[in-house]
Amino acid sequence: MKFKNIISKGLMGAMVIALAQSCKKGTLDNIKPTGTPTSTNFWKTAADAQAAANGLYEKQSNSEDLYGRGFFWFINASDDMVVGRTSADRENIKNFICTGNESSIYAPWQLHFVVMKRANDVINNVPNINMDAATKNFILGQAYFIHAVMHLEIADLYGSDKQGAPLQNRANPLAFPAQLPSVKDNYAYIEADLKKAASLLPYFDKLAAADKGRAHKTAAYAYLAKTYLHAKDYANAEKYADSVILSGKHALLSNYADVFKIANNYSSEYIWSVASNLNGQSILPGAMLENKGWGLYNGFGYYQPTKELVDEFEAGDKRLPATILQKGDSFQYFGQTYTYPIGGKSNSLTGYQFNKYMEPFSYAGGIHVSPNGDEPSTDLNVPLLRYAEILLIKAEAQIMQGKNGDAALNQVRVRAGLPPITNATMANLKHERRVELAGEWSDRNFDLVRWGDAQAIYAKPLHGSDGLVVWKARNFDPARDNVWPIPPKDIQISQGQLKQNAGW
Repeated sequence: MKFKNIISKGLMGAMVIALAQSCKKGTLDNIKPTGTPTSTNFWKTAADAQAAANGLYEKQSNSEDLYGRGFFWFINASDDMVVGRTSADRENIKNFICTGNESSIYAPWQLHFVVMKRANDVINNVPNINMDAATKNFILGQAYFIHAVMHLEIADLYGSDKQGAPLQNRANPLAFPAQLPSVKDNYAYIEADLKKAASLLPYFDKLAAADKGRAHKTAAYAYLAKTYLHAKDYANAEKYADSVILSGKHALLSNYADVFKIANNYSSEYIWSVASNLNGQSILPGAMLENKGWGLYNGFGYYQPTKELVDEFEAGDKRLPATILQKGDSFQYFGQTYTYPIGGKSNSLTGYQFNKYMEPFSYAGGIHVSPNGDEPSTDLNVPLLRYAEILLIKAEAQIMQGKNGDAALNQVRVRAGLPPITNATMANLKHERRVELAGEWSDRNFDLVRWGDAQAIYAKPLHGSDGLVVWKARNFDPARDNVWPIPPKDIQISQGQLKQNAGW
């Protein structure tokens, strides 16, 4: 069974373990009980366990509201990009005047909890199934890992030192998910899940070919490093970054642009991605493509880079042309060579376009893109966490401990064709994260929040290639805007068990 066919095989079992979503109910209300079909007809056989494991990935890969567009709208709040088309809800998110009931907020919030519910069902029920022990451990490891990744994203977006993010009680799945006292408690829970996952999962190179795209050991170590970094436990962030680095399982590709090619979906730089194909997986490449794709494909035209991002790149940085298309750049599109923008016409507000995800659109006949332009997925796996970020996590953790982070940082710089630097500071680290990870799921907005830089940076307007303002300065209040509003409809359904984040 190929991984990309997981969604179509064995999904009935997965659907049994997650209640149907309803537009009339809230997320947390939907996922409270497991339901009669689960207890009476499911969790009996190894096939049931495998079907449930398959279901862990279905919402991640097959919904534009998670890793298609989904919470990329929160990343879009940064200074790296702007909303490319008129959309009041998305503009309100970028301007920090949203309510939490916008579909662009509510849908990814909802899906995170649905996936966490599926993971908890696996964790609670698979141990009781009589089946091969190694297969059981692999399935449980996947569940702990997927739960942790979903939980981390919710914790980062909605949790603070004053109030943690909601979490389902794994020991009592019928209880309404409750907020933890602090986001530190969320991070501690996530860390425990990832350590459990790491103990159960094999290394990626031990996976069968059909299992590529499933959770593996160094992915768990990598997310541990990221979680500890966000928790400001820099010693452990460095430790688990080293667990990835010293495993010998990963390395930077020699050419930065090659990271974003279909042939390298599972290269040495791969750690965790959205396993995609042209039959309905992540639509992010199409969402970033020019609106209507110059008449050749139905690009959505969202997430357009700013002049501020372009100007951040140093002269000679090979990452700039691999990351952004500028006026006059040559590129391949449906088997032909064009100059950006095609025909001299672009509907980009900024005059730029992200180039990272364009490789699937370069082939004649559109052989690597969905024939359905309304769901513009491609054969390119969209990276969520890759090896270069682990090097930057290690460098940051070292610098924050007063250590020298040059070695890890300079691996990233030298690959980009830049000279190494000596005695790197946090300013150097912030620069490298921005240009290395631009337009990716690493979340520039959250970086600015956790560094305490968001208020000052967002007080400045954003510009297009012609130097004109394309987005006005924004008012960012850290006391409120460091986290996002919990959807009010779920607060209402919780009957007071959920509390809104301060100021929203």
